[in-house]
Amino acid sequence: MSAERQTIWDRIARDGAFDAVIVGGGINGIGVYRDLALQGLKVLLIEKNDFCSGCSAAPSRMIHGGLRYLENGEFDLVRESLRERDALLSNAPHLVHPLPTVIPITSYFSGLLNSAASFFGVSGKPANRGALPIKLGLTLYDWVTRKRRLLPKHRFDGASATHSRWPKLTEAIRCSATYHDAWISHPERLGLELLKDATERAPDCAILNYACLKPEGNGYCVEDGLTGQALPVVPKIIVNATGAWLDDAIDELSGKTGHDALVSGTKGSHLVLDNAELEAALGGHMVYFENSDGRVCIVFPFFGKVLAGSTDIRVASARRVRCEPEEEAYILDSLRLVFPDLAFGAEDIVFSYSGIRPLPKSDHDFTGRISRGHFTQRLEGPVPQICMIGGKWTTFRAFAEQTADEVLTALGHTRKTGTLKLPIGGGRNFPQAAAILERDLVSSFGIDQKRAAHCAATYGTAAREILAFCQTRDDDTRLGATSEITEAEIAWLASCEWVVTLADIVLRRTTLAIRGQLSLELVDRLAEIVAAELGWSAEDTAHQRRSLVDELETYHGVSLEAPQNEEISRSRICV
Repeated sequence: MSAERQTIWDRIARDGAFDAVIVGGGINGIGVYRDLALQGLKVLLIEKNDFCSGCSAAPSRMIHGGLRYLENGEFDLVRESLRERDALLSNAPHLVHPLPTVIPITSYFSGLLNSAASFFGVSGKPANRGALPIKLGLTLYDWVTRKRRLLPKHRFDGASATHSRWPKLTEAIRCSATYHDAWISHPERLGLELLKDATERAPDCAILNYACLKPEGNGYCVEDGLTGQALPVVPKIIVNATGAWLDDAIDELSGKTGHDALVSGTKGSHLVLDNAELEAALGGHMVYFENSDGRVCIVFPFFGKVLAGSTDIRVASARRVRCEPEEEAYILDSLRLVFPDLAFGAEDIVFSYSGIRPLPKSDHDFTGRISRGHFTQRLEGPVPQICMIGGKWTTFRAFAEQTADEVLTALGHTRKTGTLKLPIGGGRNFPQAAAILERDLVSSFGIDQKRAAHCAATYGTAAREILAFCQTRDDDTRLGATSEITEAEIAWLASCEWVVTLADIVLRRTTLAIRGQLSLELVDRLAEIVAAELGWSAEDTAHQRRSLVDELETYHGVSLEAPQNEEISRSRICV
């Protein structure tokens, strides 16, 4: 057990009484933890795996108002989403960035009755969205944000002007609409920064990944998934923020089964492609378009590559999922609708990922009709349980605030502070332009511009702390020719950001995997660095390496050609 983890464990052992215990360390649970901690409550956050490792690690990486939610009549959700989008652009400008978006349009009036159909309970797929309904939706977008405009207004272009800017787009379009939303470069890092902010300001609170909350006698205990050790905890209230696993968690926490299901998840898969021609054809824009089945798909530039998605498939139960071959084909075929003359295929895929959206239970035939809104439901018992149902990445802060207010009311506390305008992590004191911070880092630490740009974009103003650490080490050298990350930086992440496994570093603390920068040689070096920081034995290190290689191949389509006949041993981590 690392020194950092042992400190947390010892704190729980000294006093296991908490105002609230939050189960689920995805973005919604993290948001509630931060909010309640800032109100002065003593809070414990428990996550079964790593923080932001479930659905929160598998979004489309869009921070958006939800243009298509308008046809479902979810005007309040769009208004809330646009407010939260703008808040994230201001509070985390190092991680959340404007995303110019083009919508290719092939008709003028189709889709006008989509909202009416949803209002009257029609659950089938919507009609093709034409220029007029898209114009109405984007006008509403602009109107909602008129008093706090951070992004340009939308515009329409005819076919000729559209093809002049995007010559590789299909000839079938009659016009296009261009507007702005936002994208998040590294969603898992934003979750970590929220945790760091809260724990720094609320030292009586605690967080623990790779752990489980279990009923024990008339109360509860927290079980360490690494050692099997257990400690009693006494919460006044429990927040169930387990997302797609919410119904399973209700049964586990109550020790009973048979309640009515509250969530009905859908699976979404995405691809990252390394195809220079496709990336160039996007012209720095996301293309937001319809597939032949009426589902909305996206493709946009992503760290010099292209991110494309997504599927929307009902699942019967919550589980770890991966992008299956038929989903891969679905996404690639969708791209060929808008870029029919470009050559790309499965050979260009460098990474894939998939997650289960925690949607409210619904009988809609067309999954796109299921609300992306959020609400809570209280379950009574000796320790009341507040269940978080639904939600999406963009609105996590609002959902957390709503849930925190319910907890505060239940415990007889009043809100001390809001979070809407509160900077997140490295977004604190971020300058008007990233280039200003980059110049400061070059001047203060004697690093080159590329390294400064990486640090500013990854850590924001917190880069100063990390670079100060790196300069105390002898191993502040780049991991390789394609990465600006240094060995000392990996050591800092391992020792300061609740790392338990090698996968935590590769998949969530950095973008090494999703950017297609891994090799067996690099994995070996990463394992050596993390082992030195966390005190792994040679056997532990070998296990971590094998487990990572297996996970990459099984769930992300990344084959590093591991030596044959290596068996993957099982760990004691809770599953």
